[in-house]
Amino acid sequence: METLMKIYFAISLFLFSAVNVSAQTNYTTQQDAFSKSYAYESRGNFTDAITTLKSIYQEDSYEINLRLGWITYLAGMFTESSAYYQKAIKLKPYAIESRIGFANPASALGNWDQVVAQYDEVLAIDPQNTIVNYRMGSIYYGRKDYTKAEKFLEKVVNLYPFDYDSMILYAWTEYRLGKMREAQVLFNKALLMRPKDASATEGLGLIK
Repeated sequence: METLMKIYFAISLFLFSAVNVSAQTNYTTQQDAFSKSYAYESRGNFTDAITTLKSIYQEDSYEINLRLGWITYLAGMFTESSAYYQKAIKLKPYAIESRIGFANPASALGNWDQVVAQYDEVLAIDPQNTIVNYRMGSIYYGRKDYTKAEKFLEKVVNLYPFDYDSMILYAWTEYRLGKMREAQVLFNKALLMRPKDASATEGLGLIK
């Protein structure tokens, strides 16, 4: 019995070691492919950057799908990019970066409702996300839905009171809503960030 236990232990140890070696080999292969992919991307060679990662592609790898989503987007392959990002989203539903990444090809394809849907998911996970709140404000401002835009932009300005981009868009939103006193204050604050700014100066001129 003791001999059998020793044999079982030796076999288990061998199998465990073999699995560890295989896993490390797999990580090394992936790391090498990612390294080459970054190098190709830095030279603007998106085709080889994509091919390198596809050579080690795994359907269940969040990292590979996320990376391919980005590179195919850079290559102008927007439909393929969207598909990779969607796979990444399914693999890690609570990850934010893949949902924000998805917005790049989706917006390039004009699929703004899909963009908004993903941004809604991000804000359900992270209500204070400034990137997404600002972008949602921009989208609704572009749609002339200033009431919705105001809600998102107000949040960003409260979190980052000295951020020019959110401040000036918030100022114009208030102006479009007919809130002239609020708009005037915001335009003046924008001028503290960018003295003689053309957009803020124009806004103040319209109020006067």
